[in-house]
Amino acid sequence: MKKQVVTGEGTPVPMAHYCQGVLAGDTLYAAGQIASDYKTGVPPESRQDPAFPYYGSDIQKQARYVLKNLRNVFQAAGMDLKDVVKSQVFLTDLDDFFYFDQAWKEIFPSPPPRTTVQVSGLLVPGCKVEIDLWGVHPRVKHEVITGKKTPTPMAHYSQGVLIGDTLYAAGQIASDYRTGVPPEARQDPAFPYYGSNIQKQARYVLENLKSVFEAAGMQLADVVKSQVFLTDLNDFYYFDQVWKEFFPSPPPRTTVQVSGLLVPGCRVEIDLWGVHRKVKREVVSGKSTPTPMAHYCQGILAGETLYAAGQIASDYETGVPPEARQDPAFPYYGSNIQKQTRYVLENLTSVFEAAGCSFKDVVKSQVFLTDLDDFYYFDQVWKEFFPSPPPRTTVQVSALLVPGCRVEIDLTAVVP
Repeated sequence: MKKQVVTGEGTPVPMAHYCQGVLAGDTLYAAGQIASDYKTGVPPESRQDPAFPYYGSDIQKQARYVLKNLRNVFQAAGMDLKDVVKSQVFLTDLDDFFYFDQAWKEIFPSPPPRTTVQVSGLLVPGCKVEIDLWGVHPRVKHEVITGKKTPTPMAHYSQGVLIGDTLYAAGQIASDYRTGVPPEARQDPAFPYYGSNIQKQARYVLENLKSVFEAAGMQLADVVKSQVFLTDLNDFYYFDQVWKEFFPSPPPRTTVQVSGLLVPGCRVEIDLWGVHRKVKREVVSGKSTPTPMAHYCQGILAGETLYAAGQIASDYETGVPPEARQDPAFPYYGSNIQKQTRYVLENLTSVFEAAGCSFKDVVKSQVFLTDLDDFYYFDQVWKEFFPSPPPRTTVQVSALLVPGCRVEIDLTAVVP
């Protein structure tokens, strides 16, 4: 498939090692954007004017600035923001959401599917939002999907978009958008020793996502990639038991702990991608990549696209293995983040090789760091593996699934 690096005219050139977008066939994979010019930090046009404190707001100015820059990237690919088929929004404070959503409506009269979570930090101080977009050329048929049983969202997004054989679903949380977390997604206080909140919420969310998939003529068996945002990783083991009920043959998965979800009491948001079963698919396992303890696979090759699971620096036997740790006998040589990054990327290399491709085929990357102070040193290692860098989104999350892990890397590729 033909691939092209895309650079938006007027979109600030990033300081770090990534490109603004890659057009692979008819699909645009854009890098996440924040409200920075990469010269002064957050520029004046993205800040509330202190001379006029009652006009405008920081979050709305930042959202408009980010979306303007993303529009430049889309236009360089021969598209516009009306061609967005999937969006992820990372806010540093959910109190900003309502005002952000007003700006979103200005740009997206017909809104795409969206996932929104609160993260603990973005790469430039003062930035309040990072927006991550996927787009498909308008010549490909777009169909908005609504699940028959799935609650209608309060905010401005759709439940899914079917593009050819690919379903891009919105992230779902355990809310009916009328009462908050509904009774069927809560542990019954009259029966405190039966069931659990996280398991009831996970079932509620997956039933709603199942309804969206059915409306698209698909099933959860057609999921090729998943991301799970938990507010407390102590819930993970119990969540994973429910996951097994819905996914006997599990898809690739990325799991991180975030700071908050949009409805108080919600403990998990689940984000899914699906590909129709008529498309040839293959489960991929790297020869030297550690076998996960949890219920997911390392990758799925669906048609020409490789959807890889997020990887952390664990061997799933000892935790963070010695080769991914700084040697205490040599404290001034190497660093934990660089060793972990190399370990993760070597394991992802093995997955890619099993799928018959390499890192030069990566079209989208997401990086979840537990401490943004690690970013500069992480980025040095990234350059070793990606001389020609893919689009990238980087956020700080609260925690990863194995204590001591500092980075999770999520990659998507299109095979040559």
